[in-house]
Amino acid sequence: MQGHSIGLLSKRTGVKVTTIRYYEGRGLLPDPGRTGGGQRRYGDAELDRLSFIAHARQLGFDLDAIAELIALQETPHAAHGDAHRIAKDRIIEIRDRIARLRRLEAELVRVVKSCDGQSDGQPCRVLNALADHQACESEH
Repeated sequence: MQGHSIGLLSKRTGVKVTTIRYYEGRGLLPDPGRTGGGQRRYGDAELDRLSFIAHARQLGFDLDAIAELIALQETPHAAHGDAHRIAKDRIIEIRDRIARLRRLEAELVRVVKSCDGQSDGQPCRVLNALADHQACESEH
């Protein structure tokens, strides 16, 4: 049996071997064939699928969304609407996270500005702010 070893698949995609096995367990990758010695062997289709998964993960899709997208690949002509919805949902998640990060940044900037980094005999305002959530000006 010819094909790619799991190590080569890992090297080609940047996905760790343990993660590849996890994806197999989740059903994102089919269980590969094995050699007589029990070694996993992957074809080009599995390499392409793993590359798809890795790229989707880089874009921040969770594994459930990736599973949906993989299923949509089986019916590409009917998939446009659903794939579009999944991608738009991801954009909304990203924008929500960016807004949260901006609130965190604003609060941390406010805390840091309250302290000049010098010991003037007073307790550190940064440490006090971190210890007391009530000292925050906004919800983050």
